[in-house]
Amino acid sequence: MAIVDITIIPIGTETPSVSEYVAEIQKVLQQNKDKVNYQLTPMSTLIEGELPDLFHVIQQLHEVPFSNGIQRVATNIRIDDRRDKKSTMAGKLEAVEAQMNKE
Repeated sequence: MAIVDITIIPIGTETPSVSEYVAEIQKVLQQNKDKVNYQLTPMSTLIEGELPDLFHVIQQLHEVPFSNGIQRVATNIRIDDRRDKKSTMAGKLEAVEAQMNKE
């Protein structure tokens, strides 16, 4: 299982706000919740799942601004693909919390 941090930046919007595009992206993620888990953050979205599913979903997300009239989109993707053991978003947070609670 891999974890992806994705930021989709529509270029050339009428206003500085992009919340309407983020909302549309979240709707696409909801439609794919049987394939991936996801978490919206203030600056990006985290998605976890099997790599082929993630790439398929990433392509769908990248298309959202185009389908809403935007002519240029910049998408930043960071992939954490650990293969020596299962890695999840929750597990990574738990590992950090365990380190913080060590005395």
